[in-house]
Amino acid sequence: MLYSLFALLLAAAIIKIIQLKKAAREISAAFADRLQTDTNTQIDISSRDKDMCRLASAINTQLRILRQEHLRYHQGDTELKNAVTNISHDLRTPLTAICGYIDIMEKTEISEQQARYLGIIKERTELMKQLTEELFRYSVIVSDNEKTETETLLINQVLEDSIMGYYAVLTEKGIHPDVNITDKQITAKLNKEYLSRIFSNLLNNAVKYSDGDLDIILSDTGEITFSNTAKGLSAVDAEQLFDRFYTVEAAHHSTGLGLSIARTLVRRMGGTITAEYADSRLKIKIKF
Repeated sequence: MLYSLFALLLAAAIIKIIQLKKAAREISAAFADRLQTDTNTQIDISSRDKDMCRLASAINTQLRILRQEHLRYHQGDTELKNAVTNISHDLRTPLTAICGYIDIMEKTEISEQQARYLGIIKERTELMKQLTEELFRYSVIVSDNEKTETETLLINQVLEDSIMGYYAVLTEKGIHPDVNITDKQITAKLNKEYLSRIFSNLLNNAVKYSDGDLDIILSDTGEITFSNTAKGLSAVDAEQLFDRFYTVEAAHHSTGLGLSIARTLVRRMGGTITAEYADSRLKIKIKF
């Protein structure tokens, strides 16, 4: 009799454990599905166990909160992008007009002191135009949800062309790049305009941060590395360089959008981009 009771209790316990394990699997699968899909459907389980039902209910509550926060984030992000687009667009017209009037004034008879002041005004206005264009380009890029068109590109050639295009700017800053591009042909299906912009932004970043040197490497594995001495940076700066609008003291006249744009474009093409800082050297690595 005692043995039969024990066997009955054991069987009941085994059945209970099986039901609990099934409920746990249902919760796990449903939770993973809700995180990946945009849906308000709640997690529902077959078990009527009070503890498992409370667990499912608690997860549903947190999912609702997470979904609301996610929605608020996207709404805020969209509003910010629209505001940046509108502001940059609104600034372009008066700045163009100002530049036009400055050109007219330069052709009139003015004193040497007035010419010097006018030169300063023109320089600052041109800088504002550049920053406004950078803001506009950023807002257009991050708001572009269309499918990225790709073609098979020889990365070696695109990198070489980008370096040659920036060579005069680099040497003017006293930077003579040490370039090491593999003889192996590195190809990938990428967007040429995006890839050129990425390299351009990284070279421009070197102009801002480099203490006079720049190493550019394209390895046999296809990894692209831009490295330079940058004593004005820190490990914290390196971690935040890709954050939009983040600038450091060394980056004069910058919106902090160049590397943020580069990261957006690299990710859009399925690649990775990282930055590390050690021994006073900044290294930015890209892999497609």
